[in-house]
Amino acid sequence: MIKYLGSKRTLVPRLCELIAALEARSVIDLFSGTSRVGHALKRAGLQVHANDHNAYAATLARCYVQADRDELMTAASRLIAEFNQLPGAPGYFTETFCERSRFFQPKNGARVDAIREAIVLKGLEPELEAVLLVSLMEAADRVDSTTGVQMAFLKQWAARSHNSLELRLPDLLPRAPRGKGTAHQLDALAAARVLEADLAYLDPPYNQHKYLGNYHIWETLVLWDKPASYGTACKRVDCRSRGSAFNSRPESAAALRAVIAGVQAHHLVISFNNEGFIDRAEMEAMLHSRGEVLVLAHDFKRYVGAQIGVFNPRGEKVGTAGHLRNTEYIYVVSDSPAALQRLRPLAAAAADAHAAAAP
Repeated sequence: MIKYLGSKRTLVPRLCELIAALEARSVIDLFSGTSRVGHALKRAGLQVHANDHNAYAATLARCYVQADRDELMTAASRLIAEFNQLPGAPGYFTETFCERSRFFQPKNGARVDAIREAIVLKGLEPELEAVLLVSLMEAADRVDSTTGVQMAFLKQWAARSHNSLELRLPDLLPRAPRGKGTAHQLDALAAARVLEADLAYLDPPYNQHKYLGNYHIWETLVLWDKPASYGTACKRVDCRSRGSAFNSRPESAAALRAVIAGVQAHHLVISFNNEGFIDRAEMEAMLHSRGEVLVLAHDFKRYVGAQIGVFNPRGEKVGTAGHLRNTEYIYVVSDSPAALQRLRPLAAAAADAHAAAAP
């Protein structure tokens, strides 16, 4: 999967363990991002309903949550083999992200242009198109020249950028025994009001950093609307106007409170970082309206950009991060006392592990 700020890669095993203990059969993932969590839950056999308001994230969900391997693998593999033979054809992508900026080598930008136009011409049905778009997105991600986000590119080409772009079949899963998954592109509150499941998993933005700005290239690659852009990073112009209350310190608490009140599920599991706008005490107070709250804390490395350092828009290193580790809190609330009782040993073990990891 693509490099992603806030990825739950290291937290996925614990989340799957918790959700299994709650004995959920279906899950709503309201802020699905790369769909790493939804993909893992589908692999565990659950029916997953994924949602994200960005087009690239909804496409990832359509590939990894909604699309089923047995129905699409043959056609997707054939198209991937065909597209891998296409010569480069420089166009909007090359001009914008290889010449006006330096996110990719021009040879790879030309391949992206050619393959993306070929996908348009095929007129594919939505699930198959999503699989091909994700294949292209991930291929481009493997040859980019960034620290992991698209706010800036490196001053010198990253070693991986010299490699040639190659499509691969995404890790498609068979249909989950609990039912076919779905992918949605809605505002989180709207999704909370229309989707129903045993459990809702919430991983909202923590702070002012917008995922659209961090991954604007993927949004353009999926929409293929060839928008006007601005700045050294050639961001889409709508990065200036498309916002979310979850990225606003004054608005985030009210937005999350509304989602918590409106979501239609028996159990809620929420991931939230200790660097976020909402601290632990406020989060627990919000959740108490739905029942008893258990909290599990996990120590983990900050995102890859923090490990590498702080860079300016020209890709020049200008400093180092103040700290390299954070605490990720997992909040669990349920209307089932028996379900919470099953989680208590896991919560106690997490508390011991977090205490042992403290400096």
